[in-house]
Amino acid sequence: MLSSWSSTLRLPKSTFLPRPRPQQGDQYIQKCADDFYKWQAINRPADNEFVLHDGPPYANGALHAGHALNKILKDMILRVKVQQGRRVSYIPGWDCHGLPIEIKAVGPTAGKRMSPGAIRKAARKLASKAVADQMKSFRSYAVMGDWDAHWTTMDLAYELRQLRLFQKLARRGLVYRKYKPVYWSPSSGTALAEAELEYNEKHVSKAAWVRFPVTAGNEKLPGMEGLKGRLYAVVWTTTPWTLPANQAIAVHENLTYCVIQIGDDAYLVAENCLESFANLRVGEGLGSQLLGAVKGSELTQLRYVNRLRGKSAKVQPFIHGSFVTDGSGSGLVHCAPGHGFDDYLACLSLGIPVSAPVDNDGLFTEDAFPDQPDRLKGIAVLGDGSSAVLDLLGDDVIKVHKYTHKYPYDWRTKKPIIIRATAQWFADVDSIKNDALAAIDKVRFVPEHGKNRLEAFIKGRSEWCISRQRAWGMPIPTLYEANGNAVMTDEVIDHIISVIQERGTDAWWNDAPDDLAWIPESLRGKGEYTRGQDTMDVWFDSGTSWTMLDKQADIYLEGSDQHRGWFQSSLLTRVAAMADPTAKPTTNTLGLSPFKTLITHGFTLDKDGKKMSKSLGNIISADQVMDGSLVPPLQFKRRAAAGAKPVKDAFGSDALRLWVASSDYTGDIVLGEPVLLNIHQSLLKYRNSIRMLLGSMHASARTAPLTTVDRIALLQLTDVMFAVGKHYDNFEFNKAISAINEWIVNDLSSFYLEAMKDRLRYFFGFLRMLAPITPVLVEEAWEHRPQWMKEDEGLEHPLRQLYTAPLVGAGRLNAAEQKQLREAMPILMTAHSVVKGATNIARVKKRIGSNLECEIMLRVPSGEVLSVLERFKDQLAGMFVVSNVRFNEALSDDEVEWDCRWGEVVEGQEIEAWAVPPTQVKCPRCWRYVAPQEDRLCGRCEEVVAESLR
Repeated sequence: MLSSWSSTLRLPKSTFLPRPRPQQGDQYIQKCADDFYKWQAINRPADNEFVLHDGPPYANGALHAGHALNKILKDMILRVKVQQGRRVSYIPGWDCHGLPIEIKAVGPTAGKRMSPGAIRKAARKLASKAVADQMKSFRSYAVMGDWDAHWTTMDLAYELRQLRLFQKLARRGLVYRKYKPVYWSPSSGTALAEAELEYNEKHVSKAAWVRFPVTAGNEKLPGMEGLKGRLYAVVWTTTPWTLPANQAIAVHENLTYCVIQIGDDAYLVAENCLESFANLRVGEGLGSQLLGAVKGSELTQLRYVNRLRGKSAKVQPFIHGSFVTDGSGSGLVHCAPGHGFDDYLACLSLGIPVSAPVDNDGLFTEDAFPDQPDRLKGIAVLGDGSSAVLDLLGDDVIKVHKYTHKYPYDWRTKKPIIIRATAQWFADVDSIKNDALAAIDKVRFVPEHGKNRLEAFIKGRSEWCISRQRAWGMPIPTLYEANGNAVMTDEVIDHIISVIQERGTDAWWNDAPDDLAWIPESLRGKGEYTRGQDTMDVWFDSGTSWTMLDKQADIYLEGSDQHRGWFQSSLLTRVAAMADPTAKPTTNTLGLSPFKTLITHGFTLDKDGKKMSKSLGNIISADQVMDGSLVPPLQFKRRAAAGAKPVKDAFGSDALRLWVASSDYTGDIVLGEPVLLNIHQSLLKYRNSIRMLLGSMHASARTAPLTTVDRIALLQLTDVMFAVGKHYDNFEFNKAISAINEWIVNDLSSFYLEAMKDRLRYFFGFLRMLAPITPVLVEEAWEHRPQWMKEDEGLEHPLRQLYTAPLVGAGRLNAAEQKQLREAMPILMTAHSVVKGATNIARVKKRIGSNLECEIMLRVPSGEVLSVLERFKDQLAGMFVVSNVRFNEALSDDEVEWDCRWGEVVEGQEIEAWAVPPTQVKCPRCWRYVAPQEDRLCGRCEEVVAESLR
């Protein structure tokens, strides 16, 4: 009997599978990414373009999950904007210069034996391959963009724009050369910027208490009249290797200092440091006596000798230092202006010379100990340097101890750096700082605290060391005279740019040193000139990428570490180039910032919450997420053949993208099996819901009258789409996913799929919400749409639809009825919940296997609640997916015996539902218990069958 009615039923049928076929992924990506980007570039208005400017990834190796997080966040934003009717512009870029690529290309030591040209050739080859490999991976994530127009910082056109910007800054006097201390990496052989450092909290230094003999100016100090021995100034240092470069001792003019006699000698120590000094047990057993106290301002008359400067050493001064405190050490600070920033500034105004007897490899030079140069020359300052210096000082070393503290490391080599005076090129930040701070007042920050971070980095910076001592990079366009003086005039820069435009940047190193083509006509024959060997900081390279645009970018989006990196370098170079130095200070600087909105994301963590790193071996690639390697393989009911390989539960780019969208990217993000299992479960729900919709959509439903269930479904869909759209607009993708998942569980899967008729609008609404997140899934669903939809040219692809376009024509919805229905929905939803509670009890008690095997008797007090339910009485059975619904009738003994009751309160009144045995028999066609007798169709099915036979 059942088979005889099957031909009259519209059972769900679809070719859409519960799980994707990995081999079909590429064709869907081609359509939803590459083809879709081209479509929107033609079909969205040109006068409303949305620009997301790419922060270039570094072209030195394979990608990891963090790269995927970044690119997918950008892609989701772009797709949201297309849904909002905007044309989007996204041209991917790559950062290709710098030390890591150079070292990876030629090795840490081989490069020292290679010519700059050979190094550059190897580095360019490596970077080019990395760009191609990374691009292939990015595209496999369904990231759309103008990939054919991608840019790199090693493109000649890019380099020429960068040089022109450099020229503009030099013309404004913002670029200068100075001999001063900088962060120097012996392991890399180059100067570093603050952004290229990381800090080791557990670095161990060999610290020392050292004394310097005072030689003059101490006559008026208390207790000096009868002193038989010498007066010593006591200093404490964590870098004894810097003592050969000592040029002064700093005190604070407002601190109180004490003169302590121990034996025949006396020692100068800050009053608040006496206890620390006493613990050193200087002259133990000789006894000590306080001779007196003086203000620091009286000590600046003193002079002393640094014996490391040799027998011909000149006397050196005591100076006031604002940075001096008595919180640790002795309250006196050894100043080496060649190895400390505060030291340098304190000595600069006093004309005290700068000494830094350390070479590029971090080894002492012969100037470190002039009397016997071989005693220190060639010793690594971060190796045995401190011990060697302390050995030379002999009895002037009071105490040596290990000291654990925070210390800067080279973020690339992971080795400690030093502060070392060298001749470097700098960009003046101080003069543009106020303009830069004013510019970001107009910027939207996501999350908001990102503004505080960027402001702090800008406020804490006065200049930017932009020169590096490497071969693989952009040359700083300057010539040098025979005496070492730099010649960087506008004419020189202009001429160098013209030659590079003709010959390329490699020629700067490959051409003969005496090639006159690089010398402007006006300088030829007026002396010998050589080309400089310094290259530009890679942050200057990537920071000038805004020159590719003719307007502000709508969004910059990168990791939170870029507040001190690319965000800052982009802002500073743009402000330096565009701010009017003659204008009065103003906060009205819209346009000075290269970005309107600045979005930052956190870093990826493993399942245990640990930061991913090569040393821990816990780095996860995006491919592992896409191919299902991180979750258990699929289990099949049939036992697999012996030796058969496990089948991975692969969801492709959908899994990767849904992981990104489901995470709160404003903090660090966990990635591991537990998280991905939830992602896979969500994708299965999405696919099963889509499969049901695809298999049950019929052309006739587009014009059929909307049932109450249809109208409720549309109201619920409208509400969730509004919430999701608002979250998308605020870049809150995780909140959007939560709203979608809640809607699927509470609304879509609950009863609408079974009860509603107009599933087409639901299909489109669902796919519009998924479009920015899982475009491959949307593309696949569209590919498997019913034939009648394929033949209807009026139906637009879900990816191309405007998000807020009406799902139902205005003629099919009555506004007044919808308003009335919305007001009734709280009561209807509560009634549904009550019915669900009663049927669940019936299932648990094994009274029913399906909801259709029961009727519902509702007990509702007279009033508004009953009035609303009676208004929709004829559609409640379909809405609740039961065979029948009755109101306020007495229960028979059999019905009471079932004992399947559930109640809830709405608007102060309790609704009570009883699941009871059906009063009629099962219809063999629709399976509802509404047929008058066995093997007879119900009235509704008789009408449908009769209609189908006409």
